Amino acid sequence: MATIASEQTIPAAETRKRAFRLAPSAISYLQAMPLIAILGFFFILPIAMIAVVSFWDYDFAGIYPDFLTMNYTETLGSWVTWKTYLNTLKFTVVVWALTLFIGFWVAYFLAFHIRKTSTQMILFLVCTVPFMTSNIIRMISWIPVLGRNGLVNSALVEMGIVPQPVEWLLYSDFAVVLAMVHLYTLFMVTPIFNTLMRIDRSLFEAARDAGASGWQVLWNVVIPLAKPGMAIGTIFVVTLVMADFSTVQVMSGGQSASVALMMKNQMSLLQYPAAAANAVVLLVVVLMMVAAILRVVDIRKEL
Repeated sequence: MATIASEQTIPAAETRKRAFRLAPSAISYLQAMPLIAILGFFFILPIAMIAVVSFWDYDFAGIYPDFLTMNYTETLGSWVTWKTYLNTLKFTVVVWALTLFIGFWVAYFLAFHIRKTSTQMILFLVCTVPFMTSNIIRMISWIPVLGRNGLVNSALVEMGIVPQPVEWLLYSDFAVVLAMVHLYTLFMVTPIFNTLMRIDRSLFEAARDAGASGWQVLWNVVIPLAKPGMAIGTIFVVTLVMADFSTVQVMSGGQSASVALMMKNQMSLLQYPAAAANAVVLLVVVLMMVAAILRVVDIRKEL
């Protein structure tokens, strides 16, 4: 009888254990809950607050909770806003093209022309050395180089190339683009370098055995396989340039404008709802650009 009773209690215990067992999908969601909570509190909640404030009213004395579309109509109905967005997109396209060109060839050199891994890492660390200082310091360091009495103008005048200092080197769109390329090229180099290092070198040998030249190998093998890294670098550069206001303000000397700089000026005037509306519009524009990039290139191959 004791044996029969023990045999009956064991299945009952196993049944209770099975009843408390969670499905694998539920366990995955529970494991992701801490990350979801962190992202929700530090990412989604601030964006939601900005979207709510964008519908509030304001005057010179303060802001007032309300539900008005005035901020969006004034933002989207102003030709100044559209001109500022076009100027920002101009900076974005030019900086993206230059960083892509420079970043690809730097990554190509590091990946295929440097044989030793230790040398690759040393040269890559050399590229990252400027990032040990502040962006503001690296940006301001261009002023004594490009100024009227700076190194470049002094060299040009002494060599007799120009009769007098060139004025457009500093406090111009050229200076803005140059500083942005200097600041953000590494964000293009890193993902492209990681992608190129994953390419199977036997593909190059197969292409050469098939009679392909060096440029044909580059165009038909290297560049298609490097597209995921280019897409990731493009996302980094585009989002950084669209949100940059300090570089535009300092390097243009206040003669040029960007959307982020416009929002910064609105916040300095305590026009927080108008700045929030501009932030929402800018976020939508950037998300549309990122979505277009993701439709062209599947970056899941890189992740």
